[in-house]
Amino acid sequence: MESNKTILIIDDEIDLCHLLKEYFVRRNFDVGIAYTLGDGMLQLTAHQPNILLLDYNLSDGIGWRQAPIIAKMYPDTFIVLISAFSAAPPLMPEGAKYSILEKPLSLKALNAYFANIN
Repeated sequence: MESNKTILIIDDEIDLCHLLKEYFVRRNFDVGIAYTLGDGMLQLTAHQPNILLLDYNLSDGIGWRQAPIIAKMYPDTFIVLISAFSAAPPLMPEGAKYSILEKPLSLKALNAYFANIN
């Protein structure tokens, strides 16, 4: 990841990851994609992105269970928890930078959500 704006998407929906990648590349982000929690954690460690999109249910685990750990390890990373159903958010550490975005994601919703990210 080379630009000063980086994002990592951890989601097992391949088509969604590619659509999100295209969306963020058009906004001058350097984008990483991981389809499993294990690969995502490796990429997170290697690249330490500004923003992390983390899916709830992944093939190798529950992504949201890692969110509090990630928030402690990478306090400058903004974590966007995404899910196709309304799940209770994990207990995050005080001061953690995170929010929840529910699927299905629309272009209109993404534009509104990320309006302040240039």
